[in-house]
Amino acid sequence: MLYWLTELSDGGDFFNLFRYITMRSGGAFFTSLILAMVFGRPLIDMLRRRQGKGQPIRDDGPESHFVKAGTPTMGGLLILVTLMASTLLWARLDNPYVWIVIFVTLSYGAIGFADDYAKVSKANTKGVSSRVRLLLGFLIAAIAAIWASSVHPDELVNRLALPIFKDVLLNLSFFFVPFAMIVIVGAANAVNLTDGLDGLAIMPVMIAAGTLGAIAYVVGRVDFTDYLGLHYVPGTGEILVFTAALIGGGLGFLWFNAPPAAVFMGDTGSLALGGALGAIAVATKHEIVLAIVGGLFVVEALSVIIQVLYFKRTGKRVFLMAPIHHHYEKKGWSEPTIVIRFWIISLVLALVGLATLKLR
Repeated sequence: MLYWLTELSDGGDFFNLFRYITMRSGGAFFTSLILAMVFGRPLIDMLRRRQGKGQPIRDDGPESHFVKAGTPTMGGLLILVTLMASTLLWARLDNPYVWIVIFVTLSYGAIGFADDYAKVSKANTKGVSSRVRLLLGFLIAAIAAIWASSVHPDELVNRLALPIFKDVLLNLSFFFVPFAMIVIVGAANAVNLTDGLDGLAIMPVMIAAGTLGAIAYVVGRVDFTDYLGLHYVPGTGEILVFTAALIGGGLGFLWFNAPPAAVFMGDTGSLALGGALGAIAVATKHEIVLAIVGGLFVVEALSVIIQVLYFKRTGKRVFLMAPIHHHYEKKGWSEPTIVIRFWIISLVLALVGLATLKLR
C-alpha cells in the first residue's frame, strides 16, 4: 500500500525510497515484529480465557508433555494477523504473486483454525477429519497452481526447473498442476507434523522463508538471473516483502513460544505457514529447492509415513514414536536439545539450498 507514495516522488526525495523492495521488506519486518510484541500478550490472555483447558494433550504422547496441559493454542493467529497487516501495508498490491501466496496462507490458516477450534471445543485431539482437510487443501492448492501458471512467463508455464542443471526445463504439461498441488499440500502438512515441541517449527519456517524470499528476490531480477544462470520470473521479487513480514511475526511469536511455551502455534499457524512455503516455491519455480531448504520438514513427514506403512505391514515400529522428534524424546533427549539441534540442521540445509543457485 505504501508503494503508492512513490507517485508523490520527483525521483530523488524520501518518497522514492518506497520503490525499493529491500527498503519495504525491512519496513515489513519491523512492522510485523513490533505488532507481534505489542499484541502477543493480550492475544494469549484472550485465548486462555476463551479456551479454558487449552490444547488437548495426546494420552499416548511423551510423558513430559503432560505438564503442558492448559497451554492455549491458535497462537498462529498472532503470526497471521501481523503478517497480513505488514504485507498489505508494505507490498505492491498489484503483484499477482503476492496475492497467490496470501490466498494460500489465509485459506490454509482457515482450515487450521477450524481444526483447532474443533479440538478445543470438544476437549479432545480429534478435530476436522483428515479427509476433509486434505480435500480442501488440494482444492486450494489447485486454484493456486492454476493461478501461478496463468502469470508465469510463457517459457516457464507448466515446466519444472531443476537446481544445478539450470538449462534443463522439464515440460510437465497438464501434470504440473497436480505436481504443484502435492508440493503445497505436502509442505503444509509437513510443517504441521513438525510442530510438536516448543519453538521447533517456527524457527525452521523462518529460515526456509528467508531462503525462499532471497530466491524470490534473485529470480525476480534479470541482472541476477543472467549472472547466476537462473530462470527469470518477473515480479517474484515482491514476495521478499511477504517473507520479511513472516520472519518478523515469527520472531514475535517465538518470544512467547520459547520453552516453556505460553502459547502453541496450533494448526492455525502450521498449516498456513507450510502452505505459504509451498506456494512461494511454486511461484518462483523452485519446488525442488524447497525439498532441500525444508529438508527437516521432509524428514519429519517421511518418519510418519515410514512408521505407519511399516507398522501396517509388520506390526512393529521403526521409531519409538513418530514424528521423529518424539523418537528422540523417547530416547531421553531433552526438549531444548532436540529443538536447537533441529534448528542447526535447518540452517545447514538452507545454506545448501542457497548454494544450488551458484552451482552450474
